[in-house]
Amino acid sequence: MPEGLEPEAALARGHWVKLICGASNQDLAAIEDLSGIFALAGVHCIDAAADPAVVAAIRRGLAWAGARGSGRPWLMLSLSDGADPHFRKAWFDPRRCPKTCSRPCERVCPALAIGVAATGEPGVLAERCYGCGRCLPACPHHLIEERGQVLAGEGVAPLLAQLRPDAVELHTQPGRGVAFAERVAQLVASGVPLRRVAVSAGLEGTAQSSRQLAAELWQRFGVLRREGMLPLWQLDGRPMSGDVGAGTAAAAVGLAAAVLPLAPPGPVQLAGGTNAHTLLQLAARAPLRRQIAGVAFGGVARRLLQPLLLEAQHRGRSLLADGLLWPQALRLAQGLVNPWLERVE
Repeated sequence: MPEGLEPEAALARGHWVKLICGASNQDLAAIEDLSGIFALAGVHCIDAAADPAVVAAIRRGLAWAGARGSGRPWLMLSLSDGADPHFRKAWFDPRRCPKTCSRPCERVCPALAIGVAATGEPGVLAERCYGCGRCLPACPHHLIEERGQVLAGEGVAPLLAQLRPDAVELHTQPGRGVAFAERVAQLVASGVPLRRVAVSAGLEGTAQSSRQLAAELWQRFGVLRREGMLPLWQLDGRPMSGDVGAGTAAAAVGLAAAVLPLAPPGPVQLAGGTNAHTLLQLAARAPLRRQIAGVAFGGVARRLLQPLLLEAQHRGRSLLADGLLWPQALRLAQGLVNPWLERVE
């Protein structure tokens, strides 16, 4: 990582870039490849499920990137203070699917998580599903359901103590201030010295106004301040939709424009619908763009490298092990990341 772009400096200077692997994503091979490529491209943080196997995959990817000169991004683990779309997986019983069904669920799944597993059984490939929910309305027979993946409170402290992340992201929703405080107490009980606690919140799916959301963030700020923790506000415009198009970038920037003037102290990072159009959307908002610390890329980053991940899989090796494919992947990742690393205000 170039001098001056260490994570804290990047937050302070507006160059912060985070890779979101997915709070429910357990596709270990893809996570290892994505972590290696995007670490080498210069991201400052990699955010993923609080899962030992996922963390091991990320650290293998980081070791690969480190051997090629990358800096060390923070490892951030995602938790929630209650039921949340980011912490779910789709499920259905394929035996109930009519044989004549055209399977629109397969076509809309950005993770390619609906199909035939290695066992030969059709259905949802649970390790790939990251809970975007696009298959739910697509099923013409309403056979798909969602199953929550929220970590029980008693498991948080020992798991964090085992995995030793640099930071934690807490997804929160309106009215869950008490549950948020309980999660923070569990972070403290882990004994892990966290660099930042990212607080992820948005307006989609709620009846809140931007003013009400800001009030919720101030409550969370008070909880973190009492524990001496530094916040990072992740404003989630349109969750898990960055691979869709330019309109989702407008949603992410619009949320920041509405909430940021009312928000508590701390760096603000865009998420939820972010993609290559996000910086262009900010360009027309001079006062706002100077207040944005950075961006998180999730679905768009995974979709960007998906063809190369599949090609490597077809060749019977990982992307990082393919000397012809990984440089192509790196160029694609740099095309997404570099505009933020190089932005000038």
